[in-house]
Amino acid sequence: MKKSILCTFLVAGLTLSSYSSNNLQPKLNEMSENEKLAEATAAGEIPTGTETLYVSVSRGGNRNDGSQAAPIKDLQKAIDKAPEGAVIRVAEGNYLGNLDQGWVKLNKYVSIVGGYSDDFSQRDPIKYRTTMRPGVEQKMTSGNQGVLDIRVVGKRDGVILIDGIIFDRGQINAYVIPAYDNPVASAPEGCETGRIVGVGESPQGVPMVQPEGMKSAFQLISGEAEGKLTIRNCVFLNGYHYAIQMTLKGGHIDINNNVFVANRMSACQISHGLALPNTSKLEFHNNTVLFTWCRTKHMEDMGYGFRYMTGMDADVYNNIFGCSNYGALDRTYIDADKTKEAKRVTSAWDNLFFGNRNGDLVLPSGGGGWTYVLAKNFEDAEQLVKYENNREMNEAEVKAISKKIDAPYLKGFIGITGTQTSSFNPNSSINQFRSALGMNMQGTETVRVSMYGNRYPYEKAFELFGAIEGYGAQVIK
Repeated sequence: MKKSILCTFLVAGLTLSSYSSNNLQPKLNEMSENEKLAEATAAGEIPTGTETLYVSVSRGGNRNDGSQAAPIKDLQKAIDKAPEGAVIRVAEGNYLGNLDQGWVKLNKYVSIVGGYSDDFSQRDPIKYRTTMRPGVEQKMTSGNQGVLDIRVVGKRDGVILIDGIIFDRGQINAYVIPAYDNPVASAPEGCETGRIVGVGESPQGVPMVQPEGMKSAFQLISGEAEGKLTIRNCVFLNGYHYAIQMTLKGGHIDINNNVFVANRMSACQISHGLALPNTSKLEFHNNTVLFTWCRTKHMEDMGYGFRYMTGMDADVYNNIFGCSNYGALDRTYIDADKTKEAKRVTSAWDNLFFGNRNGDLVLPSGGGGWTYVLAKNFEDAEQLVKYENNREMNEAEVKAISKKIDAPYLKGFIGITGTQTSSFNPNSSINQFRSALGMNMQGTETVRVSMYGNRYPYEKAFELFGAIEGYGAQVIK
């Protein structure tokens, strides 16, 4: 008979005693697969899942088994094949979904990790780029969802990881050609395109870069999720209608170490999908967010780096917010239920700001107006529970990041000008006809801006990793 060995373990402040030699493994190590995945992901590691599948657009095949020696070609096929809890490793290349439709749907709890060399021997998401960049060829098949559409609910402890993917709609959006001497083009000297063209617009007198470009309001990442979702080490570029717009139905979202550039509406908007407060938590940290554009060229609303939505607890810290077309942070949404609003926990600390057009934080002022707050005054914003150490960039930091930003784009944004003209002729034939029918007469209005939503150069986006040490997205290791 084996003698009993009495031991004492001190783990995470808990004392475990009187273990025999047959059960020395602490119960704390008896973790579920979801707990192991969540712990590895939270530590910044690439988790080991229930199964590992490999995807390579250049040397894969959709009838392959998904092993490292026989990778799958299509990311959508790999997702469909993967069991829940699997890790999908994706090699460099452009992934357009099933039959190159231009979008991928994620409908189960899996981890998608990009940035691998083609033989999967190395990982460097900047060097070995795993991209989702639909072009005009995908215009008619891109559906009515984001480039990546996440629809995964049902498990509060389920784990979803999106790591090292480059999202870019710059090849499918409609842009005016860069006619620098034509005000319709809205192209500052040196920009690679003129302004973006929105739904219902048809610029006169100047052609478009992509005549068949898309004018639809689809996101880079869309959908709804429940559980533990992490989005990290990604690039979100030239989004027509939000970079990330999702609903969280309970759980925790961690969005960190990403670069967001030249997206319309907002870089990140996560809504709360449950009636109960304090059931959804969002952390948005160590991201670099630049050039977030307003809804239209009138520049009257939207254009936020990050939006605090009702019912959602949110911590925003260690980010860089620069050149937001309206405001860096939007905290204007107030829950009509005062009890719920009082329980809501929102914070912003240790963030750097520069060049945000109206302010660093936008608050409601009553009567439908807004209050624009600079970083130095965040202490006085009662909506922020934690508010310390937010500040404007100093001169050295501004010079450092300016060297990393595309120079013509930055110069054009800083120098934006706009004009608005209107005309009304009651004696025009159309107004005479409308008047005879008892209809209101109409006038015309023309808005001209020197820049609006122009495409940001793809290669320049990667220089923004590590632009300012300690703030924003850092070099991916």
